Amino acid sequence: MDLTNPVVQLCVEGMQAEQEGRADVAGALFLRAWQAAEDDYDACIAAHYLARQQSTPEDSLHWNQECLNRADLVGDERVRGFYASLHGNLARAYRELDRPEQAREHYLLAVRHLDDVPAGPYRDSITYALAEISED
Repeated sequence: MDLTNPVVQLCVEGMQAEQEGRADVAGALFLRAWQAAEDDYDACIAAHYLARQQSTPEDSLHWNQECLNRADLVGDERVRGFYASLHGNLARAYRELDRPEQAREHYLLAVRHLDDVPAGPYRDSITYALAEISED
């Protein structure tokens, strides 16, 4: 990711606020990132972080779906490695809403896209999250 991108910078600040236990500050930064988005790529990134801050499964589903929609609109290599995580997040949201068919559909899509994520800690975290989803 381009760390000079203002949306990415706001999301990085938001993640730091999350780690410091300041969820309200993080949420405000992610919302500012959404408002600053100039294209679908920016909006995809901001929506991903907004989804993490939602207090209801319905709102989380909304922002995760928005994130996926924006990634689809980008449709190039910049988002290729996002799909495993995006579908995993949707699977989790559908599971929380007791919609097992949709949860399974997105779980399988997440697994299918896992090879697009480069090896390393990020892929490991997605693999772990998918394993948790599959156990439920």
